Amino acid sequence: MPAPPIRVLVAKPGLDGHDRGAKIIARALRDAGMEVIYTGLRQTPEMIVSAAIQEDVDCIGLSILSGAHNVLVPRITALLREQRAEDILIVLGGTIPEQDVAGLKANGISAIFGPGTPLATTINFIRANIKPRGMLSS
Repeated sequence: MPAPPIRVLVAKPGLDGHDRGAKIIARALRDAGMEVIYTGLRQTPEMIVSAAIQEDVDCIGLSILSGAHNVLVPRITALLREQRAEDILIVLGGTIPEQDVAGLKANGISAIFGPGTPLATTINFIRANIKPRGMLSS
């Protein structure tokens, strides 16, 4: 019996109104066989975490171009911890200054994919870091 597909929530937190990149990655993940839930623009951290839990996702893909990543990411990860959902893989895409990378990773971001990252890189990272559902840990 094949493993169920990886479930990914693609979200645009904050006031950023540019979603072309998020839509491209959502389609690429879907085309790669993943189930994708796209939340749309201007989502609050609370909305993102609520949707992730309700949809029982394996991964949250955040797309942030507004520069608010140092405020939004810690809030999202804190809410996930409060909900005991810190096992959800979180990846980030967008224009993230190099000096912010270490702090974001310390706050629970597993990978950051900047502009120009090949779609296959993101797909392969998610596949490599999600344990298939229904598999017992040893």
